[in-house]
Amino acid sequence: MKRLAIVLALAGSCVLATSALPFPALALETFEAKMQASEAASRAAFDMFEAFGFKRLKAGQYLWRDVPASAGPERLVISLGDQLAYLYRGDALMAVATISTGRDEKPSPTGIFSVLDKKPFYRSKKYDNAPMPWMQRIDSYGVALHGGYNPGYPASHGCIRLPLAFAKKLYAITGIGTPVYVGA
Repeated sequence: MKRLAIVLALAGSCVLATSALPFPALALETFEAKMQASEAASRAAFDMFEAFGFKRLKAGQYLWRDVPASAGPERLVISLGDQLAYLYRGDALMAVATISTGRDEKPSPTGIFSVLDKKPFYRSKKYDNAPMPWMQRIDSYGVALHGGYNPGYPASHGCIRLPLAFAKKLYAITGIGTPVYVGA
């Protein structure tokens, strides 16, 4: 119950620079959490312009810049509409990558999640033993961030596929409890 109270307090705050929790947080898929995640995704597009200038990424591309660890804790913002992932350290945008999320019949969930489990190499138990390199699970149903085919449009069964090199770098700096905002 204490975990739920902390997670709800984080979701209700307007501050997006949440610190990584010492335990896996529960997924929040409430209306409020979905709205907060969508607002974070909208704001991230402006942050991208400020951090990297006017750039359009092609499928499988990413941008990364050094931001010191002292800037604050990491958080990931996923924009389903833009098919982009935005990595922050504190309030500073550190990286942007193209992604491929769930198709209409198997959509990626929206809301506020956290990294629950990490494995450098994993195979899907649901989908033909499919490889999931640099896997970071964000919900109880198997949805994860991982390296994979990235055509630049929704093509997965709900997972968030990342360019392989980006997935490896992301895996190296995130931890269990890192917040993940998935917005429409």
